[in-house]
Amino acid sequence: MISDPITLEVVREALSAIVREMRITLVRTAYSSILYEGEDFSCVLMDRQAQIVAMSRGQDHPLHIVPIAWSMKAVREKFGDDIHPGDIFLHNDPYTGGTHLNDVAMIYPMFVPAPPGTPDELFLFPVVRAHWGDVGGMSPGSLSGQVTEIYQEGVRIPPIKVYERGRPNQAVLDLLFGNMRGPRDREGDFRAMIGTCRKAAERVEALLGRYGRATLEACITTLLDRAEQRMRQRIRELPRGEYRYEAYLEGGRERLEPLRVLATVRIAGEGVTVDLTGTSPQTSGPTNVGPAMAPTGAFTILKAFLDPGGEINSGAFRPLTVVAPEGTIVNARRPAPCGGMVEVKYCVESAVMGALGQAIAGRVTGDLKGGGNHCYIGGPDAGGTFIFYEYPAGGTGAFEGGDGSNAVRAFTESDITTIQPVEAVEQKYPLRVERCALRPDSGGAGHWRGGLGLVREIRVLAPAAQLSVLAEKSLLRPYGVCAGLAGAPNRFYVRRAGAALEPSPLPGKVSGFPLQHDDIVVMESSGGGGYGDPLERDLRAVAADLTEGLITPAAADGVYGVIVHAGAVDAAAAAERRRGLGAARIVASLAVRDDLDESQVRQIALDRSTADRLGVGPGDVVEVVTPRGAPLRAWVTAILPAGAGRAEVSPVALALLALGPGARVELRPLVLAGRPA
Repeated sequence: MISDPITLEVVREALSAIVREMRITLVRTAYSSILYEGEDFSCVLMDRQAQIVAMSRGQDHPLHIVPIAWSMKAVREKFGDDIHPGDIFLHNDPYTGGTHLNDVAMIYPMFVPAPPGTPDELFLFPVVRAHWGDVGGMSPGSLSGQVTEIYQEGVRIPPIKVYERGRPNQAVLDLLFGNMRGPRDREGDFRAMIGTCRKAAERVEALLGRYGRATLEACITTLLDRAEQRMRQRIRELPRGEYRYEAYLEGGRERLEPLRVLATVRIAGEGVTVDLTGTSPQTSGPTNVGPAMAPTGAFTILKAFLDPGGEINSGAFRPLTVVAPEGTIVNARRPAPCGGMVEVKYCVESAVMGALGQAIAGRVTGDLKGGGNHCYIGGPDAGGTFIFYEYPAGGTGAFEGGDGSNAVRAFTESDITTIQPVEAVEQKYPLRVERCALRPDSGGAGHWRGGLGLVREIRVLAPAAQLSVLAEKSLLRPYGVCAGLAGAPNRFYVRRAGAALEPSPLPGKVSGFPLQHDDIVVMESSGGGGYGDPLERDLRAVAADLTEGLITPAAADGVYGVIVHAGAVDAAAAAERRRGLGAARIVASLAVRDDLDESQVRQIALDRSTADRLGVGPGDVVEVVTPRGAPLRAWVTAILPAGAGRAEVSPVALALLALGPGARVELRPLVLAGRPA
């Protein structure tokens, strides 16, 4: 520990400044637009115990950084003491701490010089994890929605020395780059990462020269302990108890085969346990993760909700325990593909957020777009392959007291570029950006409205190309909270000669769809979920949204119940319209049914009258709305022959809703016959 607060703060800021300089260095030296324009990378300083020492607040991505601890442990387990000055390691293996194969981590050990005759000692590790635009696999860009095993996603790199005592292992590098499309960009990004780590090592050496090793280590220990105590204090303020919620992923190839993440959050003393027991088994599709990602998602949500202003380091992680059963989609084993890492990690966040919403009533936001929205357009170009990677941002969820933000990165993500500049896209690729605009009506309606997604249209100028997409929330839209409505679904399709073509049977899961010259790839991203009853939204706010084009006249009338004539709100007509919309809501009384098979999904049985009013049948999905937090999604399993306004659910479903038998709830259709309601 260190008692001098001035030195502590100077060292803290110096460490953060080193990480910020790492980011600037990589942006200025990288070859790939996904790095110098998209900034899809993160930097960090780690200690020899694999603890996060410093990252750049608001810029570095938690999903890149937190798993580095697992990568570091994998390196130490494999190489032990066989780590020397001049060594450099690469790693991307999801099963030992990687994210997905495109995210390649460079681990750069630096040493403190020792007296003559004794070996230098490990001190810190500058680390960069950067998204490489292609690492091989079945389609340009490596990520796709139709893979069945990890070998189709590219080259899997276990912890490996690519430099040994300052000398490159050229055979290994040749093997890696020889199996990747666009090797010039891959090699250029690799060299940029080396330069970035070397610059960080120089800055750390300067700090050592100024303060000495003992002072720096004491400062690091104090910063870690301080972050831990801040988190424990926030946890002490939470109500004790056990809270559960579940979220779903859109698994399957030809049709929706939902995958469940069930989160049980236990708050006791100064710690939180997130138990994911009950989550779906690993799948042959891309929606799996290795052991590092579920803890990353759980930590991200807890930190964002409880202590957003505190330091982000491994000390803040200490009060959290995560149980992720092996062999499930949150801790998959070989050969499960892991390209949909962002999507699974975010599903964990959605489930944990839904559970926390019960513990901290009101302090919850609407759901988000669901993941990376990975969209690749690739094809032949001047003897090589061009690979354009877009990940369209969406709207953020509404919260008590404010609307969501439009078309930005989510609070669970870093400051990676929201929208790649048109000039950068058109200068480098045989593509033209035809349109980029906000998507009206995409934000979930509510007392507070979810932020809007965007519409991006890309025309193909090459003779031919391929489209691959890996996205979620294309059917199971971002949920609203406290009676708010869901946001619009993600949608990715191709417009050819004026006709819309769906590139895959299951929306959001596309692999190598053939594109022709003049095809237009249309990307429509989700809006955030709403907060609160939309019939309680301020009339002037609805009118302003209508004037600005954020909502359409149909939504103003049919969702918000607001009548506007010649730019002015008719308050009397709006009051009457809102009374009518409220009376038309579909409400049912909950009853307990013990014989529902909920091994795969949550189920609900509806009486015929209620099912007809909803327009649903067996296999369709409905939302059971609760004014206290996130809704329950349930699959219709049976239509009851008699009764009216009756819904039968399992005891588990009642517990997830925190309601008892006889409770009156609103029901909403969500997915009808494989398409969004």
